[in-house]
Amino acid sequence: MSEEYYKATTFEEKMKLLYSKMSEKEKRDSREQIIYMCREYCGKCPSYEGTGEEMLAFCMEGKSSLIIEKKACLCGQCPITKTMSLRWGHYCTEGSATELSQAGK
Repeated sequence: MSEEYYKATTFEEKMKLLYSKMSEKEKRDSREQIIYMCREYCGKCPSYEGTGEEMLAFCMEGKSSLIIEKKACLCGQCPITKTMSLRWGHYCTEGSATELSQAGK
């Protein structure tokens, strides 16, 4: 697959392409990499700070039970947004990209 084609594909297409070919170990490793990257974005987000939340990677894991108030959102600055063609934000209060996609949002 060319880089140009990959950049033009939607989140849904990327999920099918990537995850259908990954082993369970590769999926776990990918999840850990995403969580590591999220420390710089989720972990420093005004909506996250001061809530006592410890979970990260809301775009993958789903919404928080501790984050209630929407403040500024750093999702758009996160490299995962660009890499995976995410088109939503406030995953910490709205749900994962997969959930939002399935809900037709």
